[in-house]
Amino acid sequence: MSEIAAGRQRRGEPVAGRSHGEVRNTTLFLRRWLANPLQMGSVIPSSPALCRRIAALVELAEDEVVVELGAGTGVISRALLEAGVPPERLVVVEIVRDMAEHLRGVLPGVNVIQGDAFDLAHALPARLHRKVGTAICGIPLVMLPLAQQRRFVDAVESVAPGKGFLLYTYCITSPLPYRKLGLQATREAWTPWNIPPASVWRYRPER
Repeated sequence: MSEIAAGRQRRGEPVAGRSHGEVRNTTLFLRRWLANPLQMGSVIPSSPALCRRIAALVELAEDEVVVELGAGTGVISRALLEAGVPPERLVVVEIVRDMAEHLRGVLPGVNVIQGDAFDLAHALPARLHRKVGTAICGIPLVMLPLAQQRRFVDAVESVAPGKGFLLYTYCITSPLPYRKLGLQATREAWTPWNIPPASVWRYRPER
């Protein structure tokens, strides 16, 4: 038995198969997707491979926080914590009340805000404005009209001027018309070990 498996067994966790928590997460995720597909980009949570890729791209100075927008059931949030982001420096913005309550329960110490990612100037406390090191977006922006995409870009710029955001997506090419939005775009990562295969794009305001 591996050390990881042995540790799980000592803690009373299942060594193989899907845990009750994983099943509950997937059920909650699917229920949320069925209620509003435009708020979520997939019918299943992101894979561990994608979560690790995103966590590796985080930029964070000593006085800054990471803001996750549209966290789903928290799989990426947990990857960020495992990668070393302190819970008190992780802020999750979730618009759906039930999902926000779920995230508060599974992410102890993390600041979970029930609010609108398209209105961050009001959703985030004033003390966090200009203190966002990295914003991570899980909202399927590719499915929204240009005016809504521009509203999102402006919302991030209002609290994190010049920083831009990371967007994970199932598009190989840029999911956003970045030139029309006044952005620079770089595909930072791609993983085939996600269903479907996923990319991580970094967008920053044009200089």
